[in-house]
Amino acid sequence: MEPFKNVFSPQLVSCIADHMEKHIAGFARRPFEKSITDKLKPLEFKARAQLISDNIHLALPSNNAERVRILFAMLHPDKEESLSKSSDEKGICGWGVQPLTTVVGQHGIEDFDRSMELLREMTMRSSSEFAIRFFLLADQERALNIMRGWLNDPNRHVRRLISEGSRPRLPWAPQLPQLMADPSPMLPMLEALRDDQSQYVRRSVANHLNDIAKDHPDLIGTLANDWMKGANGDRKKLIRHACRTLIKQGHKKALEAVGIFPPQIKLEEFNINTPKVIYGEALKFSATLHSTASQPQKLEIDYLVHFKKANGLLAAKVFKWSKFELAPGERRTIERSHPIRPITTRRYYGGTQGLSLRINGEDFADEEFELVMDAEQ
Repeated sequence: MEPFKNVFSPQLVSCIADHMEKHIAGFARRPFEKSITDKLKPLEFKARAQLISDNIHLALPSNNAERVRILFAMLHPDKEESLSKSSDEKGICGWGVQPLTTVVGQHGIEDFDRSMELLREMTMRSSSEFAIRFFLLADQERALNIMRGWLNDPNRHVRRLISEGSRPRLPWAPQLPQLMADPSPMLPMLEALRDDQSQYVRRSVANHLNDIAKDHPDLIGTLANDWMKGANGDRKKLIRHACRTLIKQGHKKALEAVGIFPPQIKLEEFNINTPKVIYGEALKFSATLHSTASQPQKLEIDYLVHFKKANGLLAAKVFKWSKFELAPGERRTIERSHPIRPITTRRYYGGTQGLSLRINGEDFADEEFELVMDAEQ
């Protein structure tokens, strides 16, 4: 499979040059392409996008109005479903737009309103979610006032930009400290978008709320319960996705919002069937639950592996296990196998590790197992 960074290819550079040549008098095409393609190959995704952006910026005239005119003229005429398309002779779209949005974000603040409108146009062909953060960081109130005017935009990509571009902790992007500290300016806009006709927009609202939950868990727990009043199926899915981090953490109000209440159970057995795990093999365990409730109850079972760190301390990682309804007095045994093998996001250390359960947000049991690394066998 071709590396994703190759969306920023010499072919895209050539296509961008085609459109710049159409709209910039005296454009030096050959030096423009050479200054990018000579350096492109060893670079990764973000560095490639930045290299292309830097050279576009240098080739554009210094006059703000002229820069906006040229960048707008380079865009593909298809405003609806061009996100997955490749740039062509009609214009730039899809991932090809990202270096253009970076030019606007890094160099368009002085022409604030016109640049924001250009990002609105660009997001229809791709996404301006990274570039718009420069404007939120420079003048949050002014940027949000403009974005508020997009709430009823007919283009779903523009409506999504409101929630996605302002996410306090958007992955791969600079954080927004002001919104991390006080998310209240965004809440009315997120509420306005919560029942959007597009699942693409609603998903973004959920992800934004999940970001807020990392800094303000009680706020999102309360909001989730409030939004559940009169909620249809789509909004219920949104709320559950928004609360996913809080649910893993066992946050009681978030659990209540999705219909999960304190468990009435007895953990009759919790067995680690592989007390000694060889690195590369699997940790196997089982649990037997006995309902002590007089009514059926919904149970969400997570397990926590307490991995040993370099300093010898244990740090828990939560994993989803099972969801089911338990009848009054019912007993049920569930089993699990958790592979412990090389992954890029974790380094393992041999020795005593821990395992526990989290049922409807409450923690149960605390058992140990030994992890034996290859060199220790």
